[in-house]
This record gives sequence, C-alpha cells and structure tokens, in this order.
Amino acid sequence: MALIEINQLTFSYPLATKPTLKDISLEIEAGEFVVLCGTSGCGKSTLLKHLKRELTPHGQMSGTIHFNGVALQDLPQREAASQIGYVLQKPELQIVTDKVWHELSFGLENLGYDSMTIRRRVAEMASFFGIQTWFRKNTTDLSGGQKQLLNLASIMVMQPQLLILDEPTSQLDPIAASEFIATLQKLNKELGLTIVLVEHRLEEVYPIADRVIILDAGEIIANDTPIKAATRLRHVDAHHPMLLGLPTPLRVHHALKQSDETPLTIRDGRTWLEKHYEADHKQIQEAEPSGEVVLDVQDVWFRYDRHAEDLIRGLNFQLHQGEFLSIVGGNGTGKSTTLGLITGLLKPHRGKVTIFNKPLKKYAKKDLYQGMISMLPQDPTTLLVEKEAQLELAMMSKDQTAIDRVIDLLQIRHLLAQHPYDLSGGEQQKVALGKVLLKNPKILVLDEPTKGLDGESKQVLARILHDLQRQGTSILMVTHDVEFSAEHATSCAMFFDGEIVAKGTPAAFYSGNHFYTTATNRICRQLFEDVITTEQLIARCQSQQEVMTHV
Repeated sequence: MALIEINQLTFSYPLATKPTLKDISLEIEAGEFVVLCGTSGCGKSTLLKHLKRELTPHGQMSGTIHFNGVALQDLPQREAASQIGYVLQKPELQIVTDKVWHELSFGLENLGYDSMTIRRRVAEMASFFGIQTWFRKNTTDLSGGQKQLLNLASIMVMQPQLLILDEPTSQLDPIAASEFIATLQKLNKELGLTIVLVEHRLEEVYPIADRVIILDAGEIIANDTPIKAATRLRHVDAHHPMLLGLPTPLRVHHALKQSDETPLTIRDGRTWLEKHYEADHKQIQEAEPSGEVVLDVQDVWFRYDRHAEDLIRGLNFQLHQGEFLSIVGGNGTGKSTTLGLITGLLKPHRGKVTIFNKPLKKYAKKDLYQGMISMLPQDPTTLLVEKEAQLELAMMSKDQTAIDRVIDLLQIRHLLAQHPYDLSGGEQQKVALGKVLLKNPKILVLDEPTKGLDGESKQVLARILHDLQRQGTSILMVTHDVEFSAEHATSCAMFFDGEIVAKGTPAAFYSGNHFYTTATNRICRQLFEDVITTEQLIARCQSQQEVMTHV
C-alpha cells in the first residue's frame, strides 16, 4: 500500500476561470524521494498544500487523498500534525518562538509529550543537525540557512513519516542550499523518510531523486526516474520551457545530440566531457565598466542598534550608467541591508551615498522614489495590496498603454483578474516587478528577483533587464542565483563581512570560485576554464565537433 494515494484530484480557486489542478492521480511509496517540478503557476504548491490538511487552500475540490490508507480528512488531528511535516519557502513564517531550544520543543509540547521524552528527542535532533552551538540563541539572530535548518529539525523531532518541502532553498545562498539538500538526502537514506520536494533550482535535487514528477497547467506530463522524466518531457514538447530548468549535464547532453548514457551529476558530466572533448583554455579578459557613475557608496558603516556590532563595515563601490552589477554572498552578510541604505530606507551612521552626484540625504523622498530609484524587495507580497493583480498595476500609472506594455512584457495578462495572494510565488514576483517597472526608474534595485521563477520566466526577465540597460538604466541585483548572474550581469561582486571584497567580469569572477560558481564551470573548468554558462559550453563543444567533422 502506498503512503500517499491521490485519485482524480481537481481543484479550482474561487472566481478562477479554469482549474489549477486537473484530474491528478498519483501514488507515492514509503521511503521515496520525489521531486515535483514545473513552470511558475503550474500547480506545484497547490498540490503540496493539499497533502497537508491544515494548509489546504480554499476553493472547489473533487477527488480523494489517502495517507496510509486513511482519507486525509478523516485522519486524527494528532496524527495529521505529527506524521506529515511541511517546510515552507519562507523560514520566518514558520518560526513561532523566541529561542532555538523552545522552537525545537514547541511541537512536542503541543502534542502533550512528557518532559523527559521532549528533552530526549530535542537533544537527539539537535545533535543530528549539529545545532548545539546555537541551541540557546534567539531565533531572530539566525541566518536564513540556520532558520531553515531549524524549521526542518523542529519538524523532524516529531518523527514524521512524510516530509513535504516547498522550495526550501529559494532564500539560501549556494553553500547553505547545498548543505540543506545534503541533509535531506541523509534523512531519506538513513531514516527511510519519505520526501516530496518542490524546487526550481534542480541542479542538486534532480540527480538524487528516486522519481521526478513534472506538472504543466495543472496536469502531470511526466512521472518517472530523473532521466526518463526528462526524455518524456522532450517527447511531449521539444521546446518545453521546463527544459531550461533541467540540470546542466542533461541540457548539454541533449543539445549535443549524443546517444550514449546521459550524465546527471557534476562528476558524471565532467567525466563525460573529458571523454568526448579536448582541453581548450583561453585568456579571460577583464573589462572595467564605463559610463557615468550614477551611484557612489563611500566608506559606509551601519548597525541596527547603537550598542550592536556594525553589520556594514566600510562599504565602497560604484554603479555606472547602463551597468548590471550582481552581488552574491552568504545569508546574513549584509546584502539586503545595503539595498536599504542605497534606497534611503536605512541611514548609515558613517559614510556617504551619492546618487547622480547628489548626496542621498538631500533628496526629497518623492523625488527619490518617483523615477529616480526603485526596488523590487525580496518578499514581493510587501508591494501587493489590492484585491486584483490588474488593480496593483493601475495604482502605479494612469497610462494604459504603459500598463499594457508591462503586462505583455511580463506575460501576465492571464493573471490580471486574480487576487495576488492566490498567485504562485513566481507569479507574485512578476506582478510586483510590473509595479516597479511602471515607475521607469533610472536605477533599478532587485533583491532576489529570480526567486520562484522557472527557466522561461528567467529568460523573460533577462530580456527586460537587457532592454532597460540599452536605454541607459543601471541595475543593481542581490541574488543567490549564480547561474542567472553569470549569464546576464556585466559585473559581479562578492559580499562578505559587511563589505564588497571582490568584483570583476562574470567570466573572471566565477571561474575563480569553487563554490560560488555555476554548475557549468564546475563541470568543465578542467577543459574550458573561461566557460561559465551552459550556452557557452554547448557552443565550445559544437565548435570542436565541427572541426572533427572537417578533419
């Protein structure tokens, strides 16, 4: 008997013109590691929420869901709470207490366990996750990676049979994300825990899955092992947008039309490349950004509390007209705080921020925000205040032509009549970006803009950003998405310990890193040191194939 049985599940949100889920039938066996993927708005998160009774969205539903042979709605409350664990995308939304130790024990306390059992389980789980050193810390003092690990540990202490995760690494830096995924794999292999995971960042989770399920417009179009699911996807549509989100080894193997065994992991991809292609090293050219300096940050220091340590320490950097500067770095290093300082939301206690040769503090807020500088925050819902997506855009501009242009650019016309909070995370991101673009900013500031976006939506975003660059707009982006940064930024920088410690062109910057680099560079750096994107790798290999053909 399967652990989860879904039979003909169909679901529609209120006032929706078509169902979000259509006739979903699916079984998940105990101990499986299942990755659920698809483009933004395909129904992934909606399907996950139906597996956790307390999170089931409001709307019209038909079909059945059984857990261990029992209809989900008939499952005793205690069993539903403890046996089905759910990790949200935003770690802050799931933490409910002030101390780490209390967060770990909170679920067991609510289930009525005795003190000895609680202490034993908490001690075991804290040891397993290696969080003894911050066991007595305030939860507010934790980094994003630590918060997400705490959420996972707080669920595991209740010893669930099923663990559901909705894009749990979307707000984590590459190193923290890798460690989190490794922990999930350990739970699956060593404890036999059943895991159902939704992710857009598939490089690391796709190869370790037992099964991959691909959704498209609320329907299952592939349900098989990772390689067979990818093959099925190509057969369904050779240009399906989900193909852009597949791991690099798969994409390269497919693009080069090879017929041998498909590589899945970085290691397999490297071995496969070395077998078929020869080393071809080229000199990486550095290029300084040109154009007028539109943003100048000089020796800026900042702390949130007068008695606390400085989070920003002597920060210096410049942004030039038409430049696309991407900043990467670990969680909690001060990247988002820096964005607050350059947009006037925060004030440094030392140093100066200058915009277009005028000190930031001399701008009136209305002048600063109306066309001068605009920011897309990390949480797009902070910008969404209306009952319909179309009203969100209408509040930013009276120019319907401009609104229609933004709607078509972002491909969101089908979302206009929906409530913003009924949209997926990626769809919310698009609507919020539309509001920001309607201000026609000279400096566009983006905090994790690709969070929740599928591969095709990222390409749409990239085209918009490149168009803005050509028009003279300067772009400053903070991101954990090194693949997007490497492909589209003109300059890249590393943020560490409250300041920018390195800056360079994407090729020079990412080829010099081991962890903050792309999957492509990790695969091919022994052959092509200067290659950092999938498209570059495919082009270099095709070039060698053409040479061999003519020999």
